[in-house]
Amino acid sequence: MYRNAASRLSVPSRLRALRARTCNIAPARFASSGAVAIGSSTSSLGGLFGWLTGERSKSLPPLDFPLPGITLPPPLPDYVEPSKTKITTLSNGVKVASETSTNPAASIGLYINCGSIYETPTSFGVTHLLERMAFKSTRNRSHFRVVREVEAIGGNLQASASREQMGYTFDALKTYVPEMVELLIDSVRNPVFLDWEVNEQILKVKSEISEASKNPQDLLLEAVHSAGYSGALANPLLAQESAINRLNSTTLEEFVAENYTAPRIVLAASGVEHEELLSIAEPLLSDLPSVPRPEEPKSLYTGGDYRCQSDSGITHFALAFELPGGWHKLKDAMVLTVLQMLLGGGGSFSAGGPGKGMYSRLYLRIFGIQATTGSDFISQAIDKAANELIAVATPGEVDQVQLDRAKQSTKSAILMNLESRMVVSEDIGRQILTYGERKPVEHFLKAVDEVTLEDVASICQKLISSPLTMASYGDVLYVPSYDAVSSKFHSK
Repeated sequence: MYRNAASRLSVPSRLRALRARTCNIAPARFASSGAVAIGSSTSSLGGLFGWLTGERSKSLPPLDFPLPGITLPPPLPDYVEPSKTKITTLSNGVKVASETSTNPAASIGLYINCGSIYETPTSFGVTHLLERMAFKSTRNRSHFRVVREVEAIGGNLQASASREQMGYTFDALKTYVPEMVELLIDSVRNPVFLDWEVNEQILKVKSEISEASKNPQDLLLEAVHSAGYSGALANPLLAQESAINRLNSTTLEEFVAENYTAPRIVLAASGVEHEELLSIAEPLLSDLPSVPRPEEPKSLYTGGDYRCQSDSGITHFALAFELPGGWHKLKDAMVLTVLQMLLGGGGSFSAGGPGKGMYSRLYLRIFGIQATTGSDFISQAIDKAANELIAVATPGEVDQVQLDRAKQSTKSAILMNLESRMVVSEDIGRQILTYGERKPVEHFLKAVDEVTLEDVASICQKLISSPLTMASYGDVLYVPSYDAVSSKFHSK
C-alpha cells in the first residue's frame, strides 16, 4: 500500500520531499565546511541534479582553489642527483655497503663469495642444500620464531645459490632495519642444522632435482657446464641424488665454517643510511674470523658434447662458447651483452652486470635452439644459428642502425632492472664481490655507448673460435655429430 501511495505522488511533490530531506541533512553533515554551509536548499538540490546530470555545482570551489590552513609541500626539483654507494671495510675484512633512496622500504642482502665451485666430491650438492636450509633454526631462534618475526613486520626473505656466490636477502619497511639486519646475520652466522630439518630439506632437494631433470632448460644449463669444463666449474649445481644422500648436518657445518669467512662477505643495502647500517651491523660482524681468502679453484674450458634421449617430440639444443675473462674484462662483457640483444635478446649464463644481479662470472655464452624432431628440422635450426653467428662475426654484415637498436635495448634493460630496490641491493653486493667496488650505472651506460661494429664482430669471432660445447635433449638420434656441428663454425 505504501509503495502504491508513493508512486502516485506527483513529480513536484517528490521533489519537495527530497528537498526537505536534503535540507535537513546538509547542515549536520557539512557543518565544518564553510563553502557548503553558505549554500541554500536550492544549491543542495542543484548539487543533486548536477550529480545526476553531470553539471558542475556552482556552490563548491574549483579543485585548484587553495584550502585555508593547508601548507603545500615544496615542489620536487627538476633533477635529483642519484645517491652514491658508500662502502666500509671492517677490521676483519667484511664489507658493508649501502645506497639511500626515497623508497619507504629497504632491501638488505648478505652475499658470500662461495658456491658449488668450492665443493668437493664428498660435498657435491651442499650449496643447493644450503639454499634450502636458509632461515631455518639458529642458536637464537627456532624456525617457527623466524617465520613469526618476519610475518610481524611484513617482510620477505629469499636465498639464492649459484656456482660462485650465495645470497641471503630481506625486504621490509625502513623502520625495521635493525630487526632485519639482526635476523639476517643470525640466520647466516648461527645455523644449527638440526637433523630433522636437514633430512626434510634433503627430500625437497631431491624433488627439485627430479623436476629439473624433466625441464630441458634446466637440464641443458647444467649439461653445458659439465660437458664444457673440467675442474671447479664442472661441479654440478644440481647434484645427483646419490651425492645428496651423502649430505648431513656435519657436511653443512664444515662447509660453512670453511667458506663463510669475513673477507668473503658483503652486507649490502638499498634504501638505508650508511651510518645507520654500519652502527647496527658492525657489532654483529666484527668478530667473524679474518681467515685469508683462498684462491679460487681452477677450471679449464675444453668444450664437449652432452646428449639426453627423451620421447618429448621436440629436440632442445644448446650451443655454448667461451669468452675468456668473462665479467672481469668489463668491456668485452658489455660488448657481449649488446651482442645478446643484437641476436634477439634472451638469457645467457654469463649475463650479469648492472641490474641483472651478477649471478655468475662464468665465461660461457649460450645459444638455445628448439626444433621439431627430425633430422632436417634440427639441421636447419643449427645451420640458421651458425649462419647468424658467422654473419655477425663478419665485418660489414651488421649495419649501424641494428647496432644502435641493440644498444638502446641494452640500456633500457639496465635502467628498468635497477628500478627495483631488491635488484639494486643485489647488484651492490655482487659487484663488490666481483670487482671490489660498486661501479655507477653511468659507467655501464657509457660502456654500452662506446660499443662499435668492430667490437661486436671481434667478440663474435672470439666466441666461435673457441671450442664448441653442445648439449641436446629429446630425440637426440637426429642431432648431427659434434664434429659436424663444430665444422660449421670453423670452416668459414
